[in-house]
Amino acid sequence: MSHPDNAVKSRVAAISIFASAGMAAAKFVVGIAIGSLALISEALHSSVDVVATIITWLVVRVSDKPADEEHHYGHGKLESVSALGIIAMLYVLAGGILVESYSRLREGASPPALSAIPFIVLLVDIAVNFWRARALHRAAHDTKSQALAADALHFASDVLGSVAVIIGLILSGLGYPWGDAAAAIGVAVMIAALGMRMARSTVETLVDRAPEGVTEKADAVIRAVPGVVDIERLRVRMVGSTHFIDAIVQVPRTYPIDRVDEIKRKAQEAITKALDDADLTFTAVPVARDNESVRERIMVIARNSGLAIHHVTVHDLGGKLTVSIDLEVDGEMALLAAHDIAHELERNIREEFGDDVEVDTHIEPLEPELPLGTDAAPDRVETIRTALVRFAADGAIHDIHNVRVRDTDAGEIVNFHCRAAPSMSVIKVHESVDEIERALRRAFPTVKRVISHAEPPGAV
Repeated sequence: MSHPDNAVKSRVAAISIFASAGMAAAKFVVGIAIGSLALISEALHSSVDVVATIITWLVVRVSDKPADEEHHYGHGKLESVSALGIIAMLYVLAGGILVESYSRLREGASPPALSAIPFIVLLVDIAVNFWRARALHRAAHDTKSQALAADALHFASDVLGSVAVIIGLILSGLGYPWGDAAAAIGVAVMIAALGMRMARSTVETLVDRAPEGVTEKADAVIRAVPGVVDIERLRVRMVGSTHFIDAIVQVPRTYPIDRVDEIKRKAQEAITKALDDADLTFTAVPVARDNESVRERIMVIARNSGLAIHHVTVHDLGGKLTVSIDLEVDGEMALLAAHDIAHELERNIREEFGDDVEVDTHIEPLEPELPLGTDAAPDRVETIRTALVRFAADGAIHDIHNVRVRDTDAGEIVNFHCRAAPSMSVIKVHESVDEIERALRRAFPTVKRVISHAEPPGAV
């Protein structure tokens, strides 16, 4: 919960305390003075509201504390617990009023003495309570506070209770002595009815019932995130004003970890935008998609085994699948161990595609991750550049530039940029550049590797 919400809830609750106390005292004094059970009952109801509001004020100061080592979901459910306590007080009060009202009706107690004062007090009380109920309801809606929502219901019931007392006093003034006791019964019934309504939402929160419509909204929001294949399970619970959402989500198994993390981040952002205060637990389950290519499936097999492969070529020879793979292993590894690794990879591929798959694995040394190297002398760079230009002459590749040569423990590494026609296919470009690279290595046996970058004219 954010700090502004905390300040709003505390301020509204504090104002309600003073308003409740003042009106409760006024109604109680006037009720005793004229002998009206209905007005005294309403004063007692307001007194309970004072106690309830004090509890609310204290609870919202605690419920907004962040999660800690003992309360992993925060302290929001304290609001629900306090709401249950307030509901219990209301039912005790309603029961007491009903007992006293029945006693007066049975014994035929004298009607209250009427004057303008109780009507003035009750009209002021209606205006104050109506304003408080609206303010509390608005704050409860904005902050999703159950404690403030309970307080708003109390003041709404005060408005209805005051109206019932006025009706009872009018009936008594018109010569119906039972009017005051009947109004008191009406107050008790309204207290019980509103308490029942409040108890339902509070208990639903305590037993982790999913809030109305939230599951459907969260499901739609998560499914809309690019990369989400399906949702296996979605659970929603409320703790205070926070939606805690647990989602098991299917993602393509071909995606790297950083892309899956990006899906999680976007899902959290989307959920927060849709539900304001939300905490999403996103469990990604990699699944195979129907449109996976053979090459993608082979890359997944190798990745699951922790192997580095490249140059995966796949051919369909009249219903027979042939696969060729370059497998990189530690250059110092013995051939027997490397062959065992390659054999295991081939076995896994056959398990995926069938025993009749033809698999050939080319084993090559893994390039060192951080080879030591230094820039070659300028005259050496110029020699290599001149050779590259000569090898590219009269071919599809031209404009050799940005040539770099580095000396490493393994040999020389050459990087260069070149240009080709924009309409030229990638295959044709690759074949042309390969010819230049092979010619360079033949001319300079010390060159270990050549890395080229082809680009169309005008590219930066």
